Amino acid sequence: MRPFALAVFALFFGFVFLHANQSQEKKSMNVKRITPVLLVREIEPLVPFWVDRLGFTKTIEVPDGNKIGFVTFQKGAAEVMYQTYTSVEKDAPPSMSAEARKGPTYLYMEVDDFDATLAAMKNAKIVMPVRTAFYGMKEFAVQDPGGHFITFAQQVAPPQH
Repeated sequence: MRPFALAVFALFFGFVFLHANQSQEKKSMNVKRITPVLLVREIEPLVPFWVDRLGFTKTIEVPDGNKIGFVTFQKGAAEVMYQTYTSVEKDAPPSMSAEARKGPTYLYMEVDDFDATLAAMKNAKIVMPVRTAFYGMKEFAVQDPGGHFITFAQQVAPPQH
């Protein structure tokens, strides 16, 4: 089963299970992890961005013909997935795959070394220059090779209310 189909199946099964148990006592749900799946035209340009610039490891790669159709990058507990539009079109119902092309995603990543992150993004497409926001975060944003926006931030001051 393809990655997207597995995710859809898991979501459907989870919904059915949740709905079936609504009459039972509600229990606290523990979310173990949330992983974004970003959709792009092609994955190959993203590999050096995540691996070479940010130090992530490519942990999963699913081919789609002679290209990469799906990939997972991981660093510690942080994980991000990318899937190509053509792979999604083969995997998902038409109503979902049509929606997939509507626009970029925005990621907000808190880092522990702002200056090292900024240095790693040298020559990347900076879309928001360095600033310190009223909520105490020093941040800047780039656009990744797939067109998605990533803001990198580090706490530098207490939030101003």
